[in-house]
Amino acid sequence: MKNFKLFYFVLLSVLIFSCDKGNDNNNNSSPTLTESTAVKGYGIFSKINGIWDGALTSGTSLPNFPSWVVDFRPISAAQVSSKNELDSLNDIFMSLFLVYHNNEYKIGFRNGGGFAGMQRISYMIIDSVNETSSQSYYRFTDVIKGKKRSYTSFDFHNDSLIVKTYTNKNNTLQDPVMHFIWRAKQKDNTSCGDAIAQFGFPKKQLVKDFTSTFNGMSESIFYDTQNDPYPEADQPYLGKTTITYSFAPSLTPDYQKKVILIVMTQPLFSGTSYNVQNLKYRSRYVVVPANDPNFVFNYMHPGTYYVYAVYDADGNLTANSGDYISFNNTTFTLGSKQALTKNVQINLAIP
Repeated sequence: MKNFKLFYFVLLSVLIFSCDKGNDNNNNSSPTLTESTAVKGYGIFSKINGIWDGALTSGTSLPNFPSWVVDFRPISAAQVSSKNELDSLNDIFMSLFLVYHNNEYKIGFRNGGGFAGMQRISYMIIDSVNETSSQSYYRFTDVIKGKKRSYTSFDFHNDSLIVKTYTNKNNTLQDPVMHFIWRAKQKDNTSCGDAIAQFGFPKKQLVKDFTSTFNGMSESIFYDTQNDPYPEADQPYLGKTTITYSFAPSLTPDYQKKVILIVMTQPLFSGTSYNVQNLKYRSRYVVVPANDPNFVFNYMHPGTYYVYAVYDADGNLTANSGDYISFNNTTFTLGSKQALTKNVQINLAIP
């Protein structure tokens, strides 16, 4: 059987201190929004959807990663999101949505999650747009301090995407330095199709009125999820799937090892044939201990999936000879706000 690479990702949101947040008032203070209303950065909605995969270059003490996969899809008529996990303590939820701020309709960017069990959520507002026939560039900056504090740019070239994040490292530097650079290719633009059709995405609909949300703050970051103006739990449409895995009686694992759970939008096997080209359909994956047979993929896009488990016997995060895999296409279909549980059995020693 051909070897295949299963790299996990990491993306750390910017570590910055925050003051108490202002009230989040969706108070109808914004003027009427119609399809003809100008919305700064609205073009990113026609670019971002799909499964993207590429190398992550780290500007931190963390290493570089050759592959990071992100599955962006609509979760309303004016919002897209993605959720990824490294393990039970480290995850990232990204979301782009239409906001009203500083007397303008714009696109906002929420980047938050857990790092070593601690939460932090940063909000940025678009401040720069450059769109041509061959390239589209969008930059999002800290709502209070702007690009001097931190910023993230999305640079599209046909089926390529470069995402760059810069930070001044907790206000310790005069100018921001590179936090990470992600150079990705769009691997699939079909898995998002059902959500696009369901919502008629994109439409010009207000998701959050940020007129006074950040009043009194020194920078737009939250460490207390109770004060988060748009917490993950309030995001629409998304469901969750609990994956449990077991080992076939013929296999004796070392429970000090790891298992990689992979959720895909297309099957990995066709009969007894391994479809290596279908690795481009990876949507979510996580590395878990071999003695902890349960993991919840939360805030998951509704849709049909195929789930696999790989026992990483040699610890190299690669499915190769000597590892074990679940050799069957366990499938499920997740609905809006639905919670499911599926079990996979690791039953094949890779020759």
